[in-house]
Amino acid sequence: MAEESGTYSRSSCTIESTDGVILDGRIYRPTSGENSSFVAVLVHPYSVLGGCQGLMRGIAKGLSSRGVIAVTFDTRGAGKSSGRASLTGSAEINDVISVCKWVHTNFTTNAIILIGSSAGAAIAGSAVDEVEQVVGYVSLGYPFGFTASILFGRHQKSILQSPKPKLFVMGTNDGFTSVKQLENKLKDAAGHNTTHLIQGATHFQMEGPAFDADMVNLILQFITTL
Repeated sequence: MAEESGTYSRSSCTIESTDGVILDGRIYRPTSGENSSFVAVLVHPYSVLGGCQGLMRGIAKGLSSRGVIAVTFDTRGAGKSSGRASLTGSAEINDVISVCKWVHTNFTTNAIILIGSSAGAAIAGSAVDEVEQVVGYVSLGYPFGFTASILFGRHQKSILQSPKPKLFVMGTNDGFTSVKQLENKLKDAAGHNTTHLIQGATHFQMEGPAFDADMVNLILQFITTL
């Protein structure tokens, strides 16, 4: 399946993860040629609650229309990907690592930006230091809050101890994580950490298409700092 607009083209791909799981992916390429050496890999929200790569389509389109190749995929058990989803996102870490390694091989890039939304931010965060070619990380609504930490708390240590540059974007009315909780988590985090708060935005509003253009701009600004 291929799709083309004036600024980007989209094609399908399949990527093999660990234990024989086959992941269904999409590649968004700039039609005017890449003006960036970076490739963005986007990790969607919690698949157990219906998260899928379609939720990342708007950001992927926006990035590719501005010159950055973007890759989305369904983690195991989501969409057309095989396998079963795990409750805590632990198995999905391997999916993210596999996609990043596939991107490195197929695009001969040493500059991958790993972008995760909601639970996808937690899962992506656990993969950051497992792939040498990941040079930056962007979290869109990381679930640091107490209740969310029951499911995703095991992911926090990896990203907070990573020396790689990180951008944390969150709505001030997130609902899962308070601004204070975010600040406390990042206070002693390793590496260079930047936060961007979106006034009045809730967790699920920020996942929606209304904020895609804002997310694209923030990601592109972050890339210029790397």
